[in-house]
Amino acid sequence: MTFRGFARMMLVAVGVLSLSSCSRKSSLTPYPPIVNPVVFGDAFDSQEDFQAFGGSKYDALSIVTDTTHAGSAAAIKIIVPSVGDPAGSYSGGAFITHRARDFSGYNALSFWVRANRPVNLDVCGFGNDNTGNSKFVAQRSGVPVTTQWTQVIIPIPNAAKLNNEAGMFYFAEGPQSGVGLTLWMDDIKYVNTASVSNPRGTLAAQTISSIVGLTPSLSGTTSTKFAINGVDAVVTHFPGYFDFASSNPAVATVKKGIVTLKSGGSTVLSATLAGQPVAGTITLSADAPPTVAPLKPTLPASDVISLLGSTYTNVTVDKWSADWDRADVTDLRVAGDAVKVYTNFIYAGIEFFTPTSSHLIDASNMTAIHMDVFLPTGTTFKVQLVDFGANGVYDFGGGDDSACELAFNASTTPSVVTGTGQWVPIDIPLTAFTDVSLNAQAHIAQLILSGDMKTVFVDNVYFHK
Repeated sequence: MTFRGFARMMLVAVGVLSLSSCSRKSSLTPYPPIVNPVVFGDAFDSQEDFQAFGGSKYDALSIVTDTTHAGSAAAIKIIVPSVGDPAGSYSGGAFITHRARDFSGYNALSFWVRANRPVNLDVCGFGNDNTGNSKFVAQRSGVPVTTQWTQVIIPIPNAAKLNNEAGMFYFAEGPQSGVGLTLWMDDIKYVNTASVSNPRGTLAAQTISSIVGLTPSLSGTTSTKFAINGVDAVVTHFPGYFDFASSNPAVATVKKGIVTLKSGGSTVLSATLAGQPVAGTITLSADAPPTVAPLKPTLPASDVISLLGSTYTNVTVDKWSADWDRADVTDLRVAGDAVKVYTNFIYAGIEFFTPTSSHLIDASNMTAIHMDVFLPTGTTFKVQLVDFGANGVYDFGGGDDSACELAFNASTTPSVVTGTGQWVPIDIPLTAFTDVSLNAQAHIAQLILSGDMKTVFVDNVYFHK
């Protein structure tokens, strides 16, 4: 595992190390945010907790007095485990407060850090309150740390957004070259510093496809470059720091980094950072979902191996979107029927196995595979079956593996016509696969869908005879 892009996994805590159990909660008179820039000086205040991230060494953090920054009475010591340590694969967590703070008067977070050997600190940042609902996460990655105390500055992309924040600071560090290490951190606080200048926001140019009714994510598209003491450093952050404009508000609008899709169509998103233009744009395309469900299958259950649908009992499908594919999958209800919808679709891998257990499908007594698809755009839809063979090697290339892909369009049998606003039933004889290059069907491990469309709705997937 690498630790350079921790923002995705840091929003859920498994272990919690509480530094205080004192908090005030009231739904009638909630605390107003306070202005307190100090996260850790010589101690934590009564409203603070440290919450370890899932999979981390939950007892990695302690407060010590023998190794401190100049003038400090105490510092934070962090033990990072080596590879294979049963206590955790890394050390990381969030410093949160139970009484929100107003950091809008500051332009950066500052802390001092040293290590027992020179390393690059994987991730450090703020805005992660560890609830899963954080809106203003921002971080630096790969920050050099030496055996001497070094100041680290993390600029705030748009301080006005941090006027009611519970996520004060977070970090994550994994073993480097397989070996654990020790970190010390001290004097963690928000500051106003002249060393931060020249913010340059960037939107990563891309096209995002989605459907009306879903909320497409803009995470991973936004970053800001700052000059810190004259040297450029990149802060990657959640889109909420930017203020977005939509070229076609009838299709989509963005507020606090959250996209609301209103109708099918296309729009271009641009942004500003504290009133200054942000480089780059994002093209967002939205398709209208089907309004009716496909017809229910009528075959006897004894003649069917069902993967998806409400008519039959479905077999185990390990992944509807494999780690290696290029598609995003979401569960959606259409006229009360549960369907799968793929967006940003290039190819989707559906898998019937894991490294530790096998749910391979024996379709040797079946005669066809069926699926209902709804395709708003595109011309060609492809279906591939992959059999991993009988040798028990669950990886393609095991010696007795085989695969075959078939392409369908308006001229093929069965025909697939896109953009009709209707569900298209596809029923493919398995002999169409075996006539090409699928040598066996008793150990089917993967069903791979691909095509030139960006959005695909799928329902009623089953083998039958």
